[in-house]
Amino acid sequence: MIRPEVRAGLWRWREVIAALALAAVGLWWGFASFGIVQWLGWALAALGVGLAIAAGQKVRFRPHSDGAGVVTLDERRVTYLGPLDGGVADLDLMVQLDITPAPAWRIINRDGKHLDIPTDALGVEALFDVFAALPGIKTEYMLSLLNAPRSAQMTIWMAPDHKPYTLVH
Repeated sequence: MIRPEVRAGLWRWREVIAALALAAVGLWWGFASFGIVQWLGWALAALGVGLAIAAGQKVRFRPHSDGAGVVTLDERRVTYLGPLDGGVADLDLMVQLDITPAPAWRIINRDGKHLDIPTDALGVEALFDVFAALPGIKTEYMLSLLNAPRSAQMTIWMAPDHKPYTLVH
């Protein structure tokens, strides 16, 4: 029927496909109808395009395969359980978000403690909405750093009026 790699690709992009289907229905109503249905069609098309853009960002954040460890998010607390290390970070205490060359997300709290989470850990996609809600974060910048090779740790976001931490191992 469908090759496994094609099926996996379709599954990975499922939210974008559904949003574009919604936009297509909206365009059909917008062009083929009249009156209130036509206006609802245009609104539905705009909603579908907006959802497709947001879903596309999530797909770029989602890893291609499951890496080491598991990430859980429960009431603004991130837990990472890895094969060699792990930890917990309270998102209300978060003052800085970095990406390391490993690649890993580094969440730094007010007291300077940090939690490194591999970007391909199982369940890491739950962090996208958390990171996107940080005040003043540039989501496209975050996604471009995620998908680009880097030789040094880079700061993606910092809390307002906060001096950057430089962690040395």
